Amino acid sequence: MALSKTTCLVLGLSLTMLGACQDTKTTSVSTPTSDTAEAKAEADEPAISIVNPVLAGDFPDPSITKVGDTYWATATSSNWGPVFPLLKSTNLTDWELAGHVFPNELPDWADYYFWAPEISQEGDKTYIYYTAHKKGGNLAVGVAVADSPAGPYRDLGPLVGQEVGSIDGFPMRDEKGELYLIWKEDGNSRNLPTPIWAQRLNDEHTALLGEKKELFRNTAPWEGNLVEGVSMIKRNDYFYAFYAANGCCGHTCTYGTGIARAKSLLGPWEKYEKNPILTKNDKWACPGHGTVFNRGDRWYMLHHAYDTRSFEFVGRQGVLSEFTWNADGWPEFRGGSVPTNPAPAAAARDLNDEFDGPTLLPSWQWPVEERPTVAVRSGQLQLTARPQHSGAVLGQHTTTADYTATTTLLNPGTLPAGTVAGIAAHGDPENTLALTAGGGKLQLWQLEKGKQKTISEMKLPTASTLTFRMRAESGNQFRFDYSADNGKTWQAMPAAGAAAINGTYLPPWDRGIRVGVLAHGPVAATATFERFQLDSQ
Repeated sequence: MALSKTTCLVLGLSLTMLGACQDTKTTSVSTPTSDTAEAKAEADEPAISIVNPVLAGDFPDPSITKVGDTYWATATSSNWGPVFPLLKSTNLTDWELAGHVFPNELPDWADYYFWAPEISQEGDKTYIYYTAHKKGGNLAVGVAVADSPAGPYRDLGPLVGQEVGSIDGFPMRDEKGELYLIWKEDGNSRNLPTPIWAQRLNDEHTALLGEKKELFRNTAPWEGNLVEGVSMIKRNDYFYAFYAANGCCGHTCTYGTGIARAKSLLGPWEKYEKNPILTKNDKWACPGHGTVFNRGDRWYMLHHAYDTRSFEFVGRQGVLSEFTWNADGWPEFRGGSVPTNPAPAAAARDLNDEFDGPTLLPSWQWPVEERPTVAVRSGQLQLTARPQHSGAVLGQHTTTADYTATTTLLNPGTLPAGTVAGIAAHGDPENTLALTAGGGKLQLWQLEKGKQKTISEMKLPTASTLTFRMRAESGNQFRFDYSADNGKTWQAMPAAGAAAINGTYLPPWDRGIRVGVLAHGPVAATATFERFQLDSQ
């Protein structure tokens, strides 16, 4: 839908902010104001009953836009493929995984660290501004485009990649309607400050124009060594920049959310004296890096945070927080940093994959640089082995600290020489905890920083199928069992009474654990699995 010179249409609630009157050759990036038809209609809708996390599992740096009556979201996938999930919802609580921005091939210029995608509906096109590591270089901000939010997306290449790295791209129009790219210079990677930059973006969204202008940088003590993850809106006389600061990740994270404002996009910018405006509470730690939208006169931020029970083992989950505007025109999150009436927790989410479709479910993931070869036939998953690292890997998000995963391996005694297959908790290709069969043995082993260690082993049972079970407690304590009679009876591995295995080492600094299957061995070997089930408690 093009915007004419005489007609003003609100195309959606975008966190890159749609809706203004522009020439047909341009698009608009701003927030719908309270007097638009859509905003008035939404003002009559009941308040959202927020049940967090709205995006359960490892969905860092979430971004959201509205197209028609559907909200679309995406999030960081980092070093897990497929790259950048595409999720949709009509009520902001129930989300469906509809696909991925790059479901098959990676962008030609990039190899890993796929971070901070920002979804923007501009006219009749959907743009994804994203960060990735440039082959032979450093982090850079790129952009992809599609004719609809569901894709398929066509990559337009990188826009900016400074010597120390450029991340967290966000599109915004200035007071004259000219389109800018906002991004962070990743100075903290070199113990340097982290300026937030703005620079004109051409109409084709393929190149920056003119000179860049610094908006602000990390200067306040609470911000620590960085500011990043800027999301902008235009409200009344001000541009507002919601931003994250300090340490993002892990048990010792110090992340929080701040706000700055300016009457012109290029500044001068003023930081709020009461920053940070969103910090941890008893349930959610280190909230930050999200995007902002409104429904009528209600305002929300979709951002990530750690559940304080599961922290990095589940990962940074998508949380929806409501805020209001005070008399001085600054945002205030409801209840401040510690809500007086905490929202209910989302129900645990389970998975039961019978492998009865023609292809893998879109929720399966793999190391982004080591995509496995798979086939799904007649209720079976056939996984071709790999000799590198922990082998060919498939994994699923976890959503709670306590869960049980089970799967069945067919004909373990006939696996080719040098091949093992089974169930695993995956951190990354060099950090794994697995129970596998192969070579006449049943083995429980761990791979830590690329070094493999056998925890327990025994002679392979003489059964045509083996069912494996893995139970997690508190996100990082694991117990393994096997069954040679289709789950009627279970044997612990190691023996019953042994202490749980500590998997604290598994997750990388920026990702949660995945649970799933693996096949390690020569590429001529294939392991066949039936049914994978993940039950969350």
